[in-house]
Amino acid sequence: MSGKDLYWVGSALDDLRDFPEDARREAGHQLHLVQPGVAPDDWKPMPTVGAGVYEIRIRTAVEHRVFYIAKFSEGVYVLHAFEKRTQRTRQADIALGQQRLRDVLAERRERAARAKRKER
Repeated sequence: MSGKDLYWVGSALDDLRDFPEDARREAGHQLHLVQPGVAPDDWKPMPTVGAGVYEIRIRTAVEHRVFYIAKFSEGVYVLHAFEKRTQRTRQADIALGQQRLRDVLAERRERAARAKRKER
């Protein structure tokens, strides 16, 4: 399966690498599904993080989550990967996802502005 490239934002890749092996393997599989546009096995939209952001839910001995956004043509941005210890997603995890989404959007705007300046 081919598809969009994965872009890791902030410490998301290192955080995912810190997952236990079974959760790490499952997260990788689910992201591999997302790349060509296939929905992960267990997911939900996360409008509290931002429009177009989804959460992959990984259920092993401990719950893990991965926030991503895949609506851009250049690739899938993995915003945050974390362990979830309660029913409710911690506000700190939501806030980190929101900040990383803002960073992605700002970078994309800057890249577009540079490309436009080069055209002139």
